[in-house]
Order: sequence, then C-alpha cells, then structure tokens
Amino acid sequence: MRVELVPAEATSLAFARDLTRRAMLPYYREYGLLWIEEAFDEAWGWREQWLIKEGETVLGFCSLSQDRQALFIRELHLVPEQRGRGVGSQVLETLADWAAQRRLPLLRLMVFKSNPARQLYLRHGFVEMGEDDCFVRMQRVIG
Repeated sequence: MRVELVPAEATSLAFARDLTRRAMLPYYREYGLLWIEEAFDEAWGWREQWLIKEGETVLGFCSLSQDRQALFIRELHLVPEQRGRGVGSQVLETLADWAAQRRLPLLRLMVFKSNPARQLYLRHGFVEMGEDDCFVRMQRVIG
C-alpha cells in the first residue's frame, strides 16, 4: 500500500466536511459542543487541505496549518473502511517528514480525550503537553 497526500481542490470541501462531521459528531455530543458547518467551511480557506489517496481511491483527508515552530494537524480523518490498515501511521510519518523539510521543530495536534486515535499518536512519538475539559494537546519533536 502506497499512500500519498495530494492537494485538495474546492470540489473536495463537501466530502471533507461530511467525513469530519461523521467522525467528530459523537465527540461533540459527548462533550456538549456544537458542530458549526460554517466554521469548517471558513477554515477551509486558510488551511492547507490534503486528500489522502491510494492510487485513485480517496482514503481520507487532512487539514494543516503552521507557525514558526510547528506544523499543526487540524484534521486527520479516514473513511471508516480504511481505518486500521496503517494509513494513519503512514500519514503521520509523511507529516513528520514535511515538518522537517519546512525546518519546523514540532508536529502538533489536539485530540478529544476519549478518542482512541490518542494511542496512535503516542505510538508515533507524540507526547501529551496539557489538556482542558475535552481536548489533549500533543506534540512530536522533529529531528
């Protein structure tokens, strides 16, 4: 399996929004948060948007931003039938490589406390830096 990240076009917005909503809505409900479609759509314009593909098959999508210190994983979602195949692991390693290429010392993300993906991040060298009522802030040192 060879997974690649390709730039998402505006035509992928509906797919990405739907995938994110379906993946995150249970956590939003658990923590009493409100899902706002417009907020997702607005962020689409200022973040880097990438489709996760294997050949012509779209496996998921990720959304990134960066500052002087870190590449931030804002969203990372796989279609349900692609989970558990190592796709997320490949994406995380690709993003760590990108952070290094951009000369950024950190790869960062936030994850819902109850999200099992938290274990995936720990296995890939992320450490927990703090938490609030519903999120854990994590980062991985690059290099």
